[in-house]
Amino acid sequence: MSTNGRRVVVTGIGLVSPCGNTVEESWRNILSGKSGIDRISAFDVSDYDSQIAGEVKDFDPLEFMEKKDARRADRSVQLAVAAAMEAMNGNGGDEIDKSRFGAIIGSGIGGIRTFEEQHSVLIERGPSRISPFFIPMMISDMAAGQVSIRFGLKGPNFATVSACASGGHALSDAFMYIKNGLADMMIAGGTESTISPMALGGFCSLKALSTRNEDPTHASRPFDKDRDGFVMSEGAGMIVLEELEHARKRGTPILAEMVGVGLTGDAFHMTQPPPGHTGAVAAMRMALDYAGLTPDDVDYVNAHGTSTYHNDKNECVALRTVFEFSGSRPRVSSTKSVTGHLLGAAAALEFIACVKALGDGVIPPTVNLEEPDPECKLNHVANKAEKQDLNIILSNSFGFGGHNVALILKKHKT
Repeated sequence: MSTNGRRVVVTGIGLVSPCGNTVEESWRNILSGKSGIDRISAFDVSDYDSQIAGEVKDFDPLEFMEKKDARRADRSVQLAVAAAMEAMNGNGGDEIDKSRFGAIIGSGIGGIRTFEEQHSVLIERGPSRISPFFIPMMISDMAAGQVSIRFGLKGPNFATVSACASGGHALSDAFMYIKNGLADMMIAGGTESTISPMALGGFCSLKALSTRNEDPTHASRPFDKDRDGFVMSEGAGMIVLEELEHARKRGTPILAEMVGVGLTGDAFHMTQPPPGHTGAVAAMRMALDYAGLTPDDVDYVNAHGTSTYHNDKNECVALRTVFEFSGSRPRVSSTKSVTGHLLGAAAALEFIACVKALGDGVIPPTVNLEEPDPECKLNHVANKAEKQDLNIILSNSFGFGGHNVALILKKHKT
């Protein structure tokens, strides 16, 4: 069903997460089940119901940006630039036609930290003291803009905003641009930095967050019967996608191949999926159809797995609908159990985890899965990573507003 013979491969990955400030550090901790979740240190949380999050630790933007540029960038943009620099290592040479190299970077909320800081300036010091950089620092497209400026990328350039599916939509759009010949290379992914008083308060009011404040490393527990909400996190994940023959001509290492996308809407509710998560079912089936695959071909599913009651229950129903009825039972896990939920950056982090899983032949675990919810019966990889030769991986991402994205990766064989 694909539009033409152009194939899309992964030639670069970069990651800044609560589990580490590089791909390798993050991946090592994800595999070992070392949680990046702790009590929030950015501000006083004593009055909040939830007091824990996955913060990026020991991050110095001056390692990646000039001081002037860092001061004019929201933390979400700083994280994006850092992840992009790792992903672009070896992918920014003069031999590349930058007019056919673009950037699509998603963010669910954008520069909310900047918004809060400048609102305080307005209240305390008046409108004349608002920073002239307030608007460009705050808007969600600025990560894509700054990354394109940094590397001179003049191809398609914009942001995707679809809540927790934002990074997935960025990757699917980048994939389509390359498939359809509108670009040869794209850097795509997501970034988010929302651990702020207003954002935390909003999610607390929504009753969506875990309140396991005295035991933060065990708070994110997807599919476990004692889960009590998700844990908000920050970070950025960037992926360089490239047309296969273009990559071969450059002689660059190929990490994986992206072969399928599925995109649907629930048309049901602002924050909850429909019964049976029919939108997720349709997205997964669309991705499999696009890739020319069957459910039996899938070895592993990186689940959206947020650790909330409704998401986990309904995603499990959707997975059983797509896979078990066909007789196929792929292994399933959620890396959010150690990273927390990076919101608009979650899909990018999880895509990178899938790339690493394919390359290393290992499935990351769902930690804290001590007693699976009877409504979440799946072929879980619980608490310990498992070695397995992997060929096809599906990754799910869903967002408030009823957005569903399913992405499929394949092991690249030379």
